[in-house]
Amino acid sequence: MPSSSSIFSIVLIPCLNFAGVAVGAVPDFKKEIEPILSQYCYDCHADGVSKGDFALDDYKSLDEHLADMPLWLRVWDNTRSQLMPPSNKKQPTDAQKRLLAEWIEQKVFKLDLDNPDPGRVTIRRMNRQEYENTVKDLLGVDFDAEDALPPDDTGYGFDTIGDVLSISPMLMEKYLAAARMIVSQAVRPQQATIPVFSITGDKFKAAAPSKKTGKYLAFAQSAEVSAKYVIEHPGDYKVTVEYKIGGSAEASDHTANLKLVVNGKDVDDESLGWDNRKSITFSTKTALADGENLLSFKVNETAPPKEDDKPLNASLLKITLQGPLDGSHKVYPRDYYRVFYKGAPPADPKQRADYAREILRRIADRAFRRPVDEPTLDRLVKLANLAASEPKATFEDSIAHATTAILASPRFLFRAEVQPEPDNPGKVVPLDEFALASRLSYFLWSSMPDTELFELAKKGELRANLDDEVDRMLADPKSQRFIENFVGQWLLTRDVEGINVDPRRVLGIKDLSAAFKVFGSRQRRAMRLETESLFAYLLKENRSALELFTADYSFLNEQLAKFYGIDGVKGDSMQKVSLPKDSHRGGIFTHGSLLVVTSNPTRTSPVKRGLFVLDNLLGTPAPPAPPNVPTLEEAKKGHKNATMREMMEIHREKPLCASCHARMDPIGLALENFNAVGMYRADENGKPIDTAGKLITGETFSNVEELSRIMTTSRRTDFYRCLVSKMLTYAIGRGTEYYDAPTIDRIVADLEKNGGKMRTVLSGIIYSAPFQKRRGDGALR
Repeated sequence: MPSSSSIFSIVLIPCLNFAGVAVGAVPDFKKEIEPILSQYCYDCHADGVSKGDFALDDYKSLDEHLADMPLWLRVWDNTRSQLMPPSNKKQPTDAQKRLLAEWIEQKVFKLDLDNPDPGRVTIRRMNRQEYENTVKDLLGVDFDAEDALPPDDTGYGFDTIGDVLSISPMLMEKYLAAARMIVSQAVRPQQATIPVFSITGDKFKAAAPSKKTGKYLAFAQSAEVSAKYVIEHPGDYKVTVEYKIGGSAEASDHTANLKLVVNGKDVDDESLGWDNRKSITFSTKTALADGENLLSFKVNETAPPKEDDKPLNASLLKITLQGPLDGSHKVYPRDYYRVFYKGAPPADPKQRADYAREILRRIADRAFRRPVDEPTLDRLVKLANLAASEPKATFEDSIAHATTAILASPRFLFRAEVQPEPDNPGKVVPLDEFALASRLSYFLWSSMPDTELFELAKKGELRANLDDEVDRMLADPKSQRFIENFVGQWLLTRDVEGINVDPRRVLGIKDLSAAFKVFGSRQRRAMRLETESLFAYLLKENRSALELFTADYSFLNEQLAKFYGIDGVKGDSMQKVSLPKDSHRGGIFTHGSLLVVTSNPTRTSPVKRGLFVLDNLLGTPAPPAPPNVPTLEEAKKGHKNATMREMMEIHREKPLCASCHARMDPIGLALENFNAVGMYRADENGKPIDTAGKLITGETFSNVEELSRIMTTSRRTDFYRCLVSKMLTYAIGRGTEYYDAPTIDRIVADLEKNGGKMRTVLSGIIYSAPFQKRRGDGALR
């Protein structure tokens, strides 16, 4: 990852265009650009010919022509991805492609490559998942947002897009109801009780060099194990010992004595014998002194086992200490301290008021993801005082009332970012560190910044420690939210457990119960986890993103391995498995998740599979289907037992369908060896399945393995660009635009240099201008 000081160099260094060539003087259109267009484009898009309803010479003046942004955007997009000129036509040289792209970027797009436009992000509401996680991290409440709130709209394939995360009056009512429900669980009066502390049996250890612990104490071997415990409040304590007996499933006459010794004094003992209960407890009382106390257990055999008996042993499970028993020191439940961090409110009115203000400041700071301003805090205190004035109101009631207002506030519900000149689209500023902390935490954790992020932002030290913080955040279990939410939407793994599939029709099993045993909820869940686990592994181990296609291993559990026909995998947990060469598996093209979500309920869909790859992996989506396109089933009429390839060929005979299907079908048909539930098959309707094909860019392949290799070689740059664009879209909450090209191209160039390491994508996005900066609203031109 880049060093923290490199943030400025990444944003400010001279940019390279998509081919990696430094940009120089702007080429002249008449002398340098039009000859290229005339040689390679005009045959189909000029002189009265406008294939695809696209003409390059339909303009009244050169200025009008150069101002036609949509036209040049299509030229730029199609030449970058090598969709144009078609693969069967003469191709421009690399130098000519570079020159054309350079001219469009500078003359038409007017990109400032040294200072990329960070774009505009609409103030956005937290989506349901972010709201649920934020409530959990803020107040410790498990709130089911899916049940309480309506589904979020999506844009560009993600539910993090600011333009669609708006709020209506009805939704605001639901948020207010949710706030009341959450606060009723998080902020409530609770009783203080005598504290209880626990020590696990493995903490009790014998004196060196023995390695014996309280987890295994043989009756026949006299032993003493001890643990030290520091007491801050001396007095009488209740000691409860939980243990179990092992060694024999049948009754035995073997016995022993277990003695509890505290600070060198015998306190109590217990007779041990055969017992098949999962756990046994005994309790006693003892005085514990201020400071360090030594608790010991001694085991001595009292009767040996008979000749046919198996020897027994004891295992200390848990020892709990409760006290002081006189009630001189009491504590509240742990969740009470999440809000009332100093415990119960003081009796003095002034101290009580100060404590209320401190509590509300702490909650508001974290909820608003930046220090609350004093006027807002004053209003929150007034709300608390208003609630406190009600008859029989408690201190907790007053805090609850103000906290409800915090959770219903736009500052909580919306991820706002400070902009000095919000209506000036020409004003570009770095995000302040609180906004950067929020962008980072919602990107990697789908939740609010934690204490460490917040404190670094408060000190103005987050940017200086950005690399370390990213490493820490990825190591945190909360980073699994990024895997589930980004991969779940990019690769559609969110859908695999709920998508409509009829296993009876697909598998040819009439009995519904029997069909679900072959392909049911357990297999669906494992398919989702397989893809998510592979992505997580590549990210956390910083391996090449190309292994998404080439991995000769996968992450399987027993159910999924059995479904795939792979032996030797046991248990329900997902585990890394080296794939046998004859398994027909390897890479995401063979993952059940991808194959299921791109199928129809009763059959495969080469169109859906091809579209998925074009849109989500190559970044070259096909145009929407025209109206009144005949269905594939219509093509099947009169062609009994036709294979999918044969039906697609009949379907493509219609001129309306041919051009788009030439892009989609070869990719989708390459996956035809896998049925609609992702199970491998060699034939269809008694005929061998033909998976050979040719991409519109000219590459040929005979099977899915060769298609995967194409993705990592000639189409590698397209994949890199698509991955970066998808992750950037998810991270910044807007679709990528032409002015994001410098950012995306720079990250792609870095990926080409270092073999596609996954952290390069993540780091490149986090250090980029779109992630680090913002500009005011409005159009630039």
